Amino acid sequence: MTTTIERPATTAGSDFAVLARRIGRAGLLDRKPGYYAVRLSVVGLMLIGGWTAFFLVGASWWTLAVAAFLAVTFAQVALVAHDLAHRQVFRTAGPSARAGRIAGNLAVGMSYGYWMDKHTRHHANPNHDDLDPDVAPAVLVWSAEAAAARRGRFDRWLTRHQAWLFFPLLTLLGLSLRKDSIKALRTGTVKHRALEGALMGAHVAGYLCALVLVLSPLQALAFVAVHQALFGVYLGMTFAPNHKGMPHPTGDEDFLRKQVLTSRNVRGGRLTDMALGGLNYQIEHHLFPAMPTPNLRRAQPIVQAYCAEIGVPYEMTSLARSYGIALRHLHEVGAPLRP
Repeated sequence: MTTTIERPATTAGSDFAVLARRIGRAGLLDRKPGYYAVRLSVVGLMLIGGWTAFFLVGASWWTLAVAAFLAVTFAQVALVAHDLAHRQVFRTAGPSARAGRIAGNLAVGMSYGYWMDKHTRHHANPNHDDLDPDVAPAVLVWSAEAAAARRGRFDRWLTRHQAWLFFPLLTLLGLSLRKDSIKALRTGTVKHRALEGALMGAHVAGYLCALVLVLSPLQALAFVAVHQALFGVYLGMTFAPNHKGMPHPTGDEDFLRKQVLTSRNVRGGRLTDMALGGLNYQIEHHLFPAMPTPNLRRAQPIVQAYCAEIGVPYEMTSLARSYGIALRHLHEVGAPLRP
């Protein structure tokens, strides 16, 4: 299992090599320790502050507001874990993995090792029908071939209406990630599974104890529903604009075209950067996964200009339109199953 997401090797005469030299000369692959010191501190304080507020508010329905805040915080912690996985924070694998397990397993309750393996395969072959786990047929399907292969009345009904069900289904994303994490730990596909299992167990035990000690049973159920649903929606909305509705490669493309043609950028200012954790610069991130998040904004015009220079289409749109494209694609995929 691959446990690190490396910067791609360059071929001396390739289009990517030319771009990589320009990016390197601009210093955009250099580490940003000050930025990450501030970001990790802010996210850590959000997590501590959220749980402190939970205990201070106590057995009150106002705790649902705390649940919403913690949903946003959990998503921000997950985005930090994403940067750790790409070695944007630390240069070497050891500190990155240790911090990633604290953020993923202990703070959020999902397996860092499971997610690393899945995300590595996605980066290697984005939107590839057979090789990218993010477009593999599951509850949703992203290709007409997968839709045609649906069997069973419920599965076919789900695919027919999947565009309308997309956002409601995102409420279950957090629970789905935890289920898949537990499955990966049980089947042994995760390295250091005893450590990861112990950290996930500590998260679950602490979470449940907090609910039982502070809230009434009905309040506890409402807290879990609000917290987990909003966490899933927020996390899903950070990833949905990036590749959905973009071309599916054949596998014959070179590295630069495989990454650029399957990815979409989202326009926006600093607020968009913070909300999406830099994933709004998906093209630059896929070309240079180890590039620190604050450098992606500076790299964007360089990459866009180079793509224009060599005649490679470069997709960038608004956040709202990116969701519209993804939903239209889901609707079109399910069309053959509708009367």
